[in-house]
Amino acid sequence: MVTIKDFLANDVVVLHENDSILESLGKSGDKGKTLVADCSGKITGLTSVGKLLECCRDHPGRKVSEIMDREFIVFEENNKNDDFLEEILGKDQEYVPVINRQGGLVGVLDKVNIIKYLIEKNKSAVEKLEAVLNSTHDGIVAIDSFGRVATINAAAERILGLPAEEVMGSVLNNHIPGSGLQALVQDGQPQLGVLVEVRGKTLLSNRTPIYSDGRVVGAVAVFEDITGITKLSQTLEDTRTAVDVLETILNTTYDGIVLVDRSGIITKLNKAYQEFLGIKEEEAVGRHVTEVIENSRMHIVVETGKAEIGHIQKIQGKEMVVMRIPIFKDGDVVGAVGKVMFRDVRELRALAENLNLIESELKYYKSELLRIKGAKYSFNNIFGNSPKILKAKQLAKQAAISNSTVLIYGESGTGKEIFAHAIHNYSHRRFGPFIRVNCGAIPSTLFEAELFGYEEGAFTGAARGGKPGKFELANKGTIFLDEAGEIPLEMQVKLLRVLQERETERVGGTHLIPLDVRVVSASNRPLEELVKEKKFREDLFYRLNVFRIELPSLREMAEDIPLIARHLITELNEALSSSVEGLEDEVAGIFKNHSWPGNIRELRNVLERAINVNRQGKIGKSHLPLYLVRKKYSLLDEFFYLEEEMPLNLEALLDKVEKTAIERALALTNHNKRQAAILLGIHRSAVYQKIKKYGLEDMQHK
Repeated sequence: MVTIKDFLANDVVVLHENDSILESLGKSGDKGKTLVADCSGKITGLTSVGKLLECCRDHPGRKVSEIMDREFIVFEENNKNDDFLEEILGKDQEYVPVINRQGGLVGVLDKVNIIKYLIEKNKSAVEKLEAVLNSTHDGIVAIDSFGRVATINAAAERILGLPAEEVMGSVLNNHIPGSGLQALVQDGQPQLGVLVEVRGKTLLSNRTPIYSDGRVVGAVAVFEDITGITKLSQTLEDTRTAVDVLETILNTTYDGIVLVDRSGIITKLNKAYQEFLGIKEEEAVGRHVTEVIENSRMHIVVETGKAEIGHIQKIQGKEMVVMRIPIFKDGDVVGAVGKVMFRDVRELRALAENLNLIESELKYYKSELLRIKGAKYSFNNIFGNSPKILKAKQLAKQAAISNSTVLIYGESGTGKEIFAHAIHNYSHRRFGPFIRVNCGAIPSTLFEAELFGYEEGAFTGAARGGKPGKFELANKGTIFLDEAGEIPLEMQVKLLRVLQERETERVGGTHLIPLDVRVVSASNRPLEELVKEKKFREDLFYRLNVFRIELPSLREMAEDIPLIARHLITELNEALSSSVEGLEDEVAGIFKNHSWPGNIRELRNVLERAINVNRQGKIGKSHLPLYLVRKKYSLLDEFFYLEEEMPLNLEALLDKVEKTAIERALALTNHNKRQAAILLGIHRSAVYQKIKKYGLEDMQHK
């Protein structure tokens, strides 16, 4: 709670009642706040430099007491009245004197500073409530007092079939005649549990008037919808009215919602959750979430920054389905929102048994959902302070807030995919899907079906019911085209059309599917080189190359290697249950001088091997592979060093060495066959033959 002392200012001049106007101007200088006191020091009036100047032209000798304002309010510094801010705003007085118990002046309250404080407070409240509303599953439409659409969320767009850009600012009844929402503005009577027919759909709707300062300023309708996290675009100009709108929506939704800050302290608990817990909001706000809600993991979500969707939580003896979503601001976690569906999980289990009857038809979709985990990384997972990596991060953040295509270039192992994840998580699409496509791993004959999907019966072996393509799965989100240089030339024409028209057509299909997809691509070889070699279309290159981000190799940021190694060791300690403390100084020097052809991926492999050899203390020179310690040693020397029981048979020995070399090349290139072939100095077809010979086909899936 704020007090008078929080706003107290001392930039004030005190004049004497008997001072002349001219004398008063001399004392005031450039101070805008001037008070007038009597001989005892008691404040008897207010004036200003402007008023003194105006009167000085005609009557410079008049006493200041003759022109001062005698009617004004005064506060005591220990005033406990919580409404002092509203009282000041309601008075036509720019500043208010503050006195102590003896009547002596201690400072003034400036109305301008108070107004700035209240504006910032309202803005903060709006931001928090907007974050909460981003998780709602209900369709929401709000109108102002004139019946114009002020807010419509994505769920409402989908249900009503009305794009936001078409209806925002227009009269709702022009799009949905007889919606009934305008009537609430007139009579102010809420309508709960109303069944309505809209565009062939039956909706269960709650309609509530929106009040601000005791008058109806609009109305909001909240209707039941399929599950989905949506983002509400708040467009009302007046911040106080916006807060009232968001509060009304929050308390109208059917599910329980809780909001915590970065410390896990509850900042908001809606009415549905209050009623379920049997607690008032003022009893919950300000307390740690674990003190109010049993078995809560909201504080853990704040720490990890990872959403938890569809988890089971036992509350008051019942198992509930919950979701917990972190709130990001400028790439950092600032809190979390939790949602509870008040439905005993036993009902959901009964439903699951019925769904098993159609499990065969959903097998593909289930496997896709299990495989697709969305974007896992943020800019917090990118380490380094060298100018090149900082420049890349800054450019990536700028790209994230745009919808333009992004092309990430960097050597193998420099973190191109992590940057793609971070761009998605930093963008407004972060609640949408993140679909990764390894263009180098898809056979050219299957490329079209994988990217754009196919209909049932499109070709021999086509799955029953067809299959959505990667672009369909990425709708409302981001698609990441890794190894974009490997896209077959014949497929580049169709990909270009999809990017231009923002629509796709399945193989064997007859209708176009609209798309809203952000495209991020990556390559370890500049695409302009492939354009010169006639292996990549120039028009597609320009489409993909709007935002170009070049990632430095590890050797270009050698000063950051100890920092990066420290973070990798922390991750590996957790994964391997080890307790390695860091690097010895000698090892840090070796790392800085190594060329790191495999970049961060190679560094991680070296550290993982060292930790397996030495599970505690610091990593020393003796824990490193020979090729790092002694430059004259070859790859073959290292194999003998690693394998103490190598076969004596020459043919078996050569097979062992060849298999190990292929495994290491694939690991260093993230299973890119072309790059592995370059490292090994053999043709790519030979790499495929040897992968088959040694049974390494499933290596990249382990």
